[in-house]
Amino acid sequence: MRGHTEAVTVHHAAASRWAHVAERLPARLEELSGPATGTVELPLHLAWSGLRRFEVSDEKLLLGLYRIVLTNGLREDLTGYLNADLLVRHWPRLRIALGKPVRTCWEQRFPELVAAAAAA
Repeated sequence: MRGHTEAVTVHHAAASRWAHVAERLPARLEELSGPATGTVELPLHLAWSGLRRFEVSDEKLLLGLYRIVLTNGLREDLTGYLNADLLVRHWPRLRIALGKPVRTCWEQRFPELVAAAAAA
């Protein structure tokens, strides 16, 4: 029984460690009203080193932008920089670049992301 208790403790610690990820998610994907075209410049609190300007039409840059915002963004960053349609469209490739806790939180909240990954 000791092993079961340790496993539950480890799972609870991991879940609480990433609770902040789930707390910052919007209630609905439609709240993600970021740009679908043009150039996005991230603020320093998100992109403190390296590239800060991203061309949305360039898939490689878009994936980098979304990875940064999904991993480090606050709720207002998520809703302001991410676009729901682009997120769903690029989720199959994007989910690979995300850490498991971030990917899991997003997929648990939004089944349409799971469906997009399954359809790819």
